[in-house]
Amino acid sequence: MDDVVKLLADLVSIPSVNPMGANVTGSEYLESATTAYLERWFADRGVLTVRDRIAHGRDNLIARIDVPGSRAAILFDAHQDVVPVEGMTIDPFTPKIEHGRMYGRGSCDVKGGLAAMAVAVVRLHRERPRGAASVVLACTVDEEFTHKGSSRLAEQSGLADLAIVAEPTRLNIVHSHKGAIRWKIHAHGVACHSSTPRLGSNAIYLMAKVVAALRDHADAIERTIVDPILGSATLSVGRIEGGRSVNVVPDRCSIEIDRRAIPGESPAQCVELARSAIRSALTAEEFQALSFEPPWISLPPLAPVGTDRAVAILTKTIERVTGRTPSVEGAPYGTDAGPLSAAGTPCVVFGPGDIAHAHTKDESIDLDQVRAASEIYYQFLCDFGGSIV
Repeated sequence: MDDVVKLLADLVSIPSVNPMGANVTGSEYLESATTAYLERWFADRGVLTVRDRIAHGRDNLIARIDVPGSRAAILFDAHQDVVPVEGMTIDPFTPKIEHGRMYGRGSCDVKGGLAAMAVAVVRLHRERPRGAASVVLACTVDEEFTHKGSSRLAEQSGLADLAIVAEPTRLNIVHSHKGAIRWKIHAHGVACHSSTPRLGSNAIYLMAKVVAALRDHADAIERTIVDPILGSATLSVGRIEGGRSVNVVPDRCSIEIDRRAIPGESPAQCVELARSAIRSALTAEEFQALSFEPPWISLPPLAPVGTDRAVAILTKTIERVTGRTPSVEGAPYGTDAGPLSAAGTPCVVFGPGDIAHAHTKDESIDLDQVRAASEIYYQFLCDFGGSIV
């Protein structure tokens, strides 16, 4: 195996499952083993790293290469965590190569991109090409759930002139994407025996009115809140639970909401719009029987702001390495670029792999794309640094 494929195989073999908020334990959960491996891997190649503790067992790992005389700095961001493995039809942590693809959990999202960035950074450290940009590589945690790693990174202002976030884009350039806000609403009623329901207050009936109001609100925002690149903002009620027993009038019912925001919308605005739509559909007494939790995910959207020169340079780099012209596009999903761009760092998303193969029962990635991505990351550091006048 060449260096980048060997590193990817090692990373896939080390579990780093994000528990996604579940109260679970076990060696396959959290990123600590991956962080320790990467720390050793970089040290063996003369690259010093620092840890930034985000939570127990969860550290961002930061490597910085300063090129003498450099007039620009690039932030590379790639997350260490992977989604859970239930339902997979392959051994998730035994990397397997078939027909030029590597199979295993995280191979596509996003350890292929992480391996490609890491190898490019070590090469920059070794070769120190004159005029190249300096680089900060951030191996972040908790991207798949609440983005705590990138949110902490975003607090560290002045790290770089531009960020490239590794995600499976098929070696195309994503310069904008939607944000995601998720929160819970609770309806509170009064329990009683189901044979005398008028003695109680049915929380499920109340929540049915809330869901109907949100359905109408979702229809409205899809018609009226539209981005020319990303399309419509969306809202979906994805989970509902309530009641204790079929013979008890339920005194509680809860829903979870997923709101996809477009550039120009803030998470707070999205929540308030939904809240107002509910308020207008209920009586004052009914609205008082609701409680709203703060969002547990509040990921800003990515707008194509301040990236024109970087996109132009990256396009030429990709053309030179691959012989093809990449598309420049928006994406419906969210990434670490959301918090970073909201903090003022221009961002693009770029990496090997296809999002259609991420999170799947037989997740895999095209190894030729991984190799090409590593070369592109390295050459872009040289090209971007050389473009600064």
